[in-house]
Amino acid sequence: MKKLGVAIIGCGNIHKVHADAVSESELGYLVCMADINKERVQASAQNYGCQWYLDYRQVLENDLVDVVHICTPHYLHAQMAMEAVRAGKHVLVEKPVAMNMGEVRQMVQEREKYNRHIGVCFQNRFNSASLKAKELIDSGALGPVIGVKGLVTWHRDRQYYAQGDWRGRFATEGGGVLINQSIHTLDLMQWLAGSVKAVKGNVSTRLLGDVIEVEDTADATLFFENGATGVFFATNCYTTDSPVEIEVHCEKARLRLINGKLYVEQQGESDCIVDKDITNVNYKSYWGKGHADLIEAFYHGVLNDDPGSVISVEEAAESLKIIDGIYKSSSTGNKIFI
Repeated sequence: MKKLGVAIIGCGNIHKVHADAVSESELGYLVCMADINKERVQASAQNYGCQWYLDYRQVLENDLVDVVHICTPHYLHAQMAMEAVRAGKHVLVEKPVAMNMGEVRQMVQEREKYNRHIGVCFQNRFNSASLKAKELIDSGALGPVIGVKGLVTWHRDRQYYAQGDWRGRFATEGGGVLINQSIHTLDLMQWLAGSVKAVKGNVSTRLLGDVIEVEDTADATLFFENGATGVFFATNCYTTDSPVEIEVHCEKARLRLINGKLYVEQQGESDCIVDKDITNVNYKSYWGKGHADLIEAFYHGVLNDDPGSVISVEEAAESLKIIDGIYKSSSTGNKIFI
């Protein structure tokens, strides 16, 4: 079977997860990587035994490259993805897929025009607990979804935002706790419970107003197309990174996802039906262990021209719509239809 030539643009924190997954892939191999920091990209390329560039456009000119992974700051995602598909490459982009819905529409147009695949890294969909929860909900065995709850209580400080001047700014990060830390939770909530039609929420900056211009805390009520109601709270103001918690309330049971485990609660009894430790000494535990599975599924989609194996731009945009609605609701005080 043909193996896809792969390039990684951006050698920040997350790129190692991608590089390790590519190194272990049966469907792809690492050709090159690019970053504007010479010391960083040179060291990483040497570690993985591949070429390196300081200018990402050289990646796009490399004929050995079939797929480009984009692991750069948020504001570069859409631009680089579109340049890559114009160069004939397939693209896997880290979250968020783009900064706004205008960029999303442009990405879809370019993808269709050049007949390329663009996938998005919502790797927590590939965690064992998430997959089992989705299977149970979609089977109908638990009855319809009535409600869903998502909680993210994490810690980010001055030192975190000092790591890169793109962090903490609307123009380059696109927001704060919503678009960066809790977007995976919002994605899972709508993936498990169904499409969101409206939101009412608030955002605020409570601890680092003198450091960042974006929000560090957000809450919202989500109104789903199927009649379910969601509650959501996220903050970077806690003293540590607590495990994300998602609860899905169905007619016949409640599902609780926390720390890589899935509990089913029925008639006062709670059973852990997925007990898989997601911690990994090499990565941050809250990244989960779904990247490798997501990447392999994306490569399968590219090789077999199977869109069903790809988390598409449109799918990834659902969480952006929710985030945009929360911002608008916070500024107007109104319930916003998205």
